[in-house]
Amino acid sequence: MPLRHRLLRLLATPALAAAVLNLPTVPAIAAPAAPVAPVAPAVSAVGSGPAAPVTTSLPREAAAGWLARQLVDGDHFEKVVDGTVRPDQDLTVDAVLAFAAAATADDAATRATAWLARPDILADYLGDGTTEAHAGPTAKLLLLAQVRGLDPTDFGGVDLVARLRSLLTPNGRFADRSPSGDRSDIASQSFALIALSRTAAGAPQNARGFLSAGQCLTGGYPVAFDPTTCTGDPDATALGIQGFNAGNPAGSSGSAQGWLVNRQRPDGGFASPGATESDAATTGRVSHTLVTVGSGSFYRAVKWLESRQLRCAAAPEQRGAVPYDSTGFDRLTAVRATVQATLAFTPSLKGYARLSAAGAKPESPVLSC
Repeated sequence: MPLRHRLLRLLATPALAAAVLNLPTVPAIAAPAAPVAPVAPAVSAVGSGPAAPVTTSLPREAAAGWLARQLVDGDHFEKVVDGTVRPDQDLTVDAVLAFAAAATADDAATRATAWLARPDILADYLGDGTTEAHAGPTAKLLLLAQVRGLDPTDFGGVDLVARLRSLLTPNGRFADRSPSGDRSDIASQSFALIALSRTAAGAPQNARGFLSAGQCLTGGYPVAFDPTTCTGDPDATALGIQGFNAGNPAGSSGSAQGWLVNRQRPDGGFASPGATESDAATTGRVSHTLVTVGSGSFYRAVKWLESRQLRCAAAPEQRGAVPYDSTGFDRLTAVRATVQATLAFTPSLKGYARLSAAGAKPESPVLSC
């Protein structure tokens, strides 16, 4: 499968932000409603005309600033499925988490969060809570509310904590409730463990056990539970490690960590299964996890990502973006790749379990050139 097609299959679905459902069609990212400018000029407080744009030399801030300027109407992303433009809540959630990691673009994150809390947008993403309820989206929105310092028991009128716990089955799996069937996976289970570990009651131990039982004998985690053949996937393994470790000081993800480190390529990056080169999306997600377990492999991976980021030699509207692979800039894949790279550009971050938007700067800076 071509690299870009696999990226979209993995990253445009409710669980991984990049996740793991095999959709019948490949969703594309809808372009912003208007041409993207490097920065929207602000009006100075004294009325003396446009203020100078906020600039930065930091990779994480440049990436977050570029990402914020890709938001449709300044508050969300869209995707095209079967020729129809639809809201992309999952990618929007991922972007808000990336803004928190970069500690910037907080104004954009606030607008995106308000968009996600709209009743129509919320119901389309989570389901109605009765006949339709999705584990992965519920877990990710719960995490977003926690990261943003909001009340997760009343997000757009939904008690995300209660909704997520209601999806826990007796065997420990967080399963979808839907007429179309259960499509929960390693990603949704991992995000559920991460988000619930941040609550007072903590994450259910049997849910951690269910995740662990899905691990392959080789140490990696597969994309989906109960595969015919258990094949480790770097993206799923990275999330599985964070899910297993969240709120679990007595546990160990050593075999998964070892499997993941052994997947690092000579250039420092990580590649999707079957790919012949490293890609920014997988490298970003894996790097974000490696720093949480203190692996030195993180440094080589981040150096690879930084070398890929488009800087002053690129067109102004591309500066700060991280292209998916060596074929160069393509907005369709660069948005998703930049989301993951932004998370990795913050080495002091201790993973999703401790991510916070507190203190984030409001501006969406442009790269200083």
